[in-house]
Amino acid sequence: MIIGIGTDICDIRRIRKLYDRHPDRFSAKAFTAAERQKCLARPDPVPCLAKRFAGKEAVAKALASKESGALSWQDVEIYNDPSGRPGVLLHGGAADRLCALLPDGHTAHIRLSLSDEVDFAVAFAVVEARRG
Repeated sequence: MIIGIGTDICDIRRIRKLYDRHPDRFSAKAFTAAERQKCLARPDPVPCLAKRFAGKEAVAKALASKESGALSWQDVEIYNDPSGRPGVLLHGGAADRLCALLPDGHTAHIRLSLSDEVDFAVAFAVVEARRG
């Protein structure tokens, strides 16, 4: 059963301005160490950062409810499996929020799709609860 969906589009030019002005501060605030390691190893880290930023937003929207507030950027981590497929790790408040949304006897599965074009990155997240 689907318990949440979220989508986000991110202007890569906006992320570039933030990164160019405050690369260390912006990166440390918005991304986990693993996310920074992956993206900052690239010749141009900004599109990679923008996709992860959009992914975090999409997941946060999928986990949102009327009563929920903002999540820490560090609580949603975007990674790629060996085949390149994006995945999500939840920490702290995000993990707690997901647990609160799950019906008894169900486990969570988060599906995430990321894409980018010259100026934009987009993400779509589906949070699913499966019995067992």
